Amino acid sequence: MSETETTIEKLVGEWLTLPEIADMFGVEVTRVRQLLKERQFLAVRRGDNRSLQVPAAFIQDNATVKGLAGTITVLTDAGFSDDEMLEWLFTDDESLPGTPVEALRGNRKTEVRRRAQALAV
Repeated sequence: MSETETTIEKLVGEWLTLPEIADMFGVEVTRVRQLLKERQFLAVRRGDNRSLQVPAAFIQDNATVKGLAGTITVLTDAGFSDDEMLEWLFTDDESLPGTPVEALRGNRKTEVRRRAQALAV
């Protein structure tokens, strides 16, 4: 396991598999794969069988956290890799306070996007 993977494991905590998300959303796994492809959320390969898993914090009220997809777009445009995005989203930011993903879950996407855009400069 790389240093980045270890850091992400420590930061994220709880994970969901694609079938678990499909059950929560009431859709087929293929639809969840499509949402992943559309960058509505991020997933990494984890565990012994290297299955795709999504941070549980990305799901709220049986839907993707509001503002997450747009934040992923901003971070992608800033040149972040998926691992770097996960690390940034789950790292404490004193100016928020808390983590960017917690701020998104608290409906504070404007504050999160402002910080993400500043990273691109």
